[in-house]
Amino acid sequence: MTRTRTETDSLGTIDIPADRYWGPQTERARALFRIGEGRLDPGVIRASGLQKWAAAEANRRLGELPDAIAEPIKAAAEEIAAGLRDADFPLPVWQTGSGTQTNMNANEVISNLANERLGQPLGARAPIHPNDHVNRGQSSNDSFPTVMHIAAVAALRARLLPGLAALHAALTDKAQDYAAIVKLGRTHMMDAVPVTLGGAFATWARQVENGVARIADAIPRLLLLPQGGTAAGTGLNRHPDFDDAFCAILAARTGEAFAPNPDKSEGMAAHDAFVELHGAMNTVAVSLTKIANDIRLMGSGPRGGLGELIVPADGLSSSIMPGKTNPTQAEALTMVCARVMGNQTTVTIAGAQGHLELNVFKPVIIQCVLESAHLLGDAASSFATHMVAKLTPNRARIADQVAKSLMLVTALNPRIGYDKAVSIAKLALAEDLTLKDAAIRLGHVTAEEFDRWVRPEEMLRPGATLAGG
Repeated sequence: MTRTRTETDSLGTIDIPADRYWGPQTERARALFRIGEGRLDPGVIRASGLQKWAAAEANRRLGELPDAIAEPIKAAAEEIAAGLRDADFPLPVWQTGSGTQTNMNANEVISNLANERLGQPLGARAPIHPNDHVNRGQSSNDSFPTVMHIAAVAALRARLLPGLAALHAALTDKAQDYAAIVKLGRTHMMDAVPVTLGGAFATWARQVENGVARIADAIPRLLLLPQGGTAAGTGLNRHPDFDDAFCAILAARTGEAFAPNPDKSEGMAAHDAFVELHGAMNTVAVSLTKIANDIRLMGSGPRGGLGELIVPADGLSSSIMPGKTNPTQAEALTMVCARVMGNQTTVTIAGAQGHLELNVFKPVIIQCVLESAHLLGDAASSFATHMVAKLTPNRARIADQVAKSLMLVTALNPRIGYDKAVSIAKLALAEDLTLKDAAIRLGHVTAEEFDRWVRPEEMLRPGATLAGG
C-alpha cells in the first residue's frame, strides 16, 4: 500500500501520498477530476513556477513579505520553473475553468518545499502558508491567466517560431537553387502556362514568412499581463504597486517586454489574445497543408504521377510493396495541421465563454494553444530537414512535360488571336500532334514564326510574348 500522511485544512483532514509535495486542495482535486489520462502541459507548470517566483520577489520588494519568507518561496518556485517538480502536479486539464486547482497545486508544493528547507515536515503549512504567503496579493483568476501568457510566449519563442524559421530558410534556399528551371504550371489541377520551379518554392516561402508575421503580430497582446487584477479585476487585497513590480521583475528575468494590462478585467474575463494567436496558428496550419500537399502532388509517381520532384527516400517503405517511397513527412505535417484546425474550434468556443467577470475555460485554452504551437513548430522543423532540404528536381521529366504542354499555345494569342489558338490546341489534342505541327497544318503560323513566338522560357514575365517580330 502507498504510504500516506494526514493533513488538515479548513475543510478537514485528508490523506496524501507521503512522498508527494502537494497538499489537501490538490489531493481533493485529484479525486474529483478523474477525467482523461493526460495532465496539463509541462509548460504551464513551469510558467507557474516563474509566476510564483516573480510574485514573491515583488512582494519582498514592496515589503509585503519579509526576506525570511520570500527567499524560501523563491527557491522552491525555481525548482518548479526548472522542471524539477513536474511529478508533483498531477491534475488534468479538466478541472475548474479558472485553473484554481493548478494554482493551489503550485501554492501547496511551494509551501511544502519552502517549509522543508526551513526544517519543517511536509504539511506543516508554517512558517510559510500556501495562501497567506505563496499566494500573497494574488488570485487564481489573475495568476492562472498570467501563467497562460508566460507559457504561450515561451512556446512561441522556443518551438514554433524556430521551426517556422527553419522551414522558411529551407524553402528559400530551394527557390534560389531552382529559379531557372521552367516547369509546367497547373490551375484547376489542369495544364496551364509555364512557371518556374523556383517560383513555386518562393510562393511557399512567402506563405511561411506571412505566418511568422501573423504570429509576431499577436505577441504584443500576450505581453500584457492581468496579474494584479486578483479576484474580479479590481486589485482587491494586493499592494497598489504589485502589478508594476511583478511585470518589471518578470521582464528582467525573461527578456520579454511583459507589462501590466491597463484593464485587468479584459485579461481575465476574456481571452481574445489567445483566440487571436490561435487564429494565426490556424492560418499557418492552412498554409502548411497547401505546401505539403503541393510537394506531395509534385513528387507523386515516380512513374504514374507528376514526378517533377524526387521525394527523398527516408528508409521507411511499404510493408508489402518493396522499394516504395512514400511522402511520410508530408503526411505527418498535414495530420498535425488537422489537429491544429480542431484546436481552433476548441479555442474559439472556449474563448467565447467569458461570462461576466471571468472566462472559465482557461485550462483548455492554454492546453490547445501550447499543443498547436509545439506540434506546428516540431512538424515544420522536421519537414524542413527531412523533406524540403532533400528534395531534388526531376529535370528530364519537367522538361518533357513543358515541351508537350498544349497550353504553350497561349503565347500565340497576341499574334493570331484567341480563336485560332484554340483551333491549334484542339487539333493537337485530337490527333496527338505537337502544337507546332498543328499550327502549320492549319496554316495559322509558319514553322519559323512558331519557333520565334512559342518559347517557354520567355513566357515567364509580363510583356514577353508581345516583344519582337
